[in-house]
Amino acid sequence: MNGISGQQGEALAKSYLIQQGLSFIAQNVRYSFGEIDLVMLDGEQMVFVEVKYRRSTQFGGALQALSAKQMKRIRQAAAHYQQLNHINQPVRLDVIAIDGTEIHWLPNAF
Repeated sequence: MNGISGQQGEALAKSYLIQQGLSFIAQNVRYSFGEIDLVMLDGEQMVFVEVKYRRSTQFGGALQALSAKQMKRIRQAAAHYQQLNHINQPVRLDVIAIDGTEIHWLPNAF
């Protein structure tokens, strides 16, 4: 698993969430002000997922790579996605942090 790309990390996160019972909706939704890595459905709840990957924890793990500025951009992108797609259901913002071969799923991360 060493040397995987961001895309491969997202694919790994997507597979992991599907194994946990979530349904895939969209990937790499981009706006000028932010991006959503994965859009999933958990029952009736729309889930916007930020995927962070680090090959090792030597310089801080994947979770430490998520800044307040990034969280704000992700929130804005999620709100914009909801508005554009007329989504009125409950939503949550999750993080999948991948450190080497370990996957950490943080529902309602921010």
